[in-house]
Amino acid sequence: MTIIKEDIIRDLMMKTSLNRPGARRSIESLLRIVKDTLSSGSDLMISGFGGFRISHKSARIGRNPKTKVVYEISERTVVTFHPSKVIRKELNEN
Repeated sequence: MTIIKEDIIRDLMMKTSLNRPGARRSIESLLRIVKDTLSSGSDLMISGFGGFRISHKSARIGRNPKTKVVYEISERTVVTFHPSKVIRKELNEN
């Protein structure tokens, strides 16, 4: 099941005394900090949760498996997530 931002806001409201606008501001602020940090080229680490890293991928040749058409995939910057040991342990216990 995929959760959306509204689900996170609703969950935050239920677990704290924040009202909907307060919960929305909190989540939006957190996401803005994450976006700004990653946009500046810095990695982001949240203790007990994991880290977001910026990686550069070089241009390469790709192929559509259905049509076999070859094309160039342009170079790009991507964000990768690496879960912390705490998260990995919790996921593997279930």
